[in-house]
Amino acid sequence: MRRFVAAFALVFAQPALAWFDAGHETIAAAAFSQLTPQAREKVGRLLRLAPDYPAWIFGAPEGERDRIAFVRASTWADDIKRRPDFYKNSLAEDGAGAADNIGFADRRVHAYWHYIDLPFSSDGAPTRPADSPNALTQIRVFTAALRSDAPGEVKSYDLVWLEHLVGDAHQPLHATSRFSRGLPKGDSGGNQERICLAFTCGLKLHAFWDSLLGASGQVGDAMAVAARLPAPDPDRAAVDDPQVWFEESAALARAVVYTKAIGDGAGPFALDQAYQAEAREIARDQAAVAAARLARLLNGALGR
Repeated sequence: MRRFVAAFALVFAQPALAWFDAGHETIAAAAFSQLTPQAREKVGRLLRLAPDYPAWIFGAPEGERDRIAFVRASTWADDIKRRPDFYKNSLAEDGAGAADNIGFADRRVHAYWHYIDLPFSSDGAPTRPADSPNALTQIRVFTAALRSDAPGEVKSYDLVWLEHLVGDAHQPLHATSRFSRGLPKGDSGGNQERICLAFTCGLKLHAFWDSLLGASGQVGDAMAVAARLPAPDPDRAAVDDPQVWFEESAALARAVVYTKAIGDGAGPFALDQAYQAEAREIARDQAAVAAARLARLLNGALGR
């Protein structure tokens, strides 16, 4: 019971991210195991250019430093949201610099890079198109840069962001915003609805889905979870187009996130055990596919 309470205390304390650290690290650990030797060597070389590399490998055995740095780097794009040496502007405030790809000299958090709000409405309410830049535009930009002759420091930055954003693309609530009469401005990917579970009430719907791969944040735990993920569907794993990834996630959100349990407005809405069990299985399937697609992307860009 103490572990249960502690886990949910952590969930309530988290800002709105995407897959808590455990989820991103699990996806990264599973992806690293699928990299070619050439891609692993280049990944290790690029990560060593990142300013946070010494922290990522602190305490790591020498032979495991590339793997552990890769796993820890997957959370960097969320970590900087809490750091005083970075600043969090809105998309409008960042203006013409919102899509900059200049490497670690950029001290902007770019929170709007973590999602794309593909809109939908189940009750005929008007919707609003997704803003740009967003997670889809940046996955394309960073992938192209990895394949180019861009400076290594920029490629290092892009690699770290790609680790994170490919994971984000497979969290259903990072791909959509539901518009309704109760929430006419959209629900920001489930951040406007509150839910109730068996022993707690008031959690954001978005945070519930973020938590489904765990809340540990320890690299060893992430590696253990990664080893137990189901085999990804090979047809899905072979899909290279990130637009399809987000469209799949948005469709999942419409089908399995916004069920009859999630009514109009802000809630709170009670999630029964059946909803929670299905959500956990979907999260594991999505993580397995995300890892395979991330590895395929990096093998294609760096494994030559």
